[in-house]
Amino acid sequence: MSLIPSLFGNNRVLDPFSTISDLWLPLGSNEVSTFANAQVDWKETPEAHVFKADLPGLKKEEVKVEVEEGRVLQISGERSVEKEDKNEKWQRVERGRGKFLRRFRLPQDAKVDEVKASMENGVLTVTIPKVPEPKPQVKSVEITG
Repeated sequence: MSLIPSLFGNNRVLDPFSTISDLWLPLGSNEVSTFANAQVDWKETPEAHVFKADLPGLKKEEVKVEVEEGRVLQISGERSVEKEDKNEKWQRVERGRGKFLRRFRLPQDAKVDEVKASMENGVLTVTIPKVPEPKPQVKSVEITG
């Protein structure tokens, strides 16, 4: 999401801060997913790009992290609907469920072959190391005389 969306209008291709797509819905269903409220933070450190996604109640087996098209980070998964027993009746359902998919265009300095992901206490952390900036080469010149 861009900090200044009006500069780019609806053309997300030109907006370097935009995500490629933010799809949070139960695919193949007419029901809107309340899972859409899950938040993703993206910070850049001198060494890496770090994504943190709040996915409460999900196990790591229910989440998939991929790099597609060379420079697109994709986070997807599904929270299943709990099976209802014949003797039970739900009074209120507020927890999100359904499939979700998030994509982020990665910058050129991302080492997409070295992506690491971990999940702890419902927080997915994806770390993508950065290519170190090349240091300028200094060549000593001999002074003759």
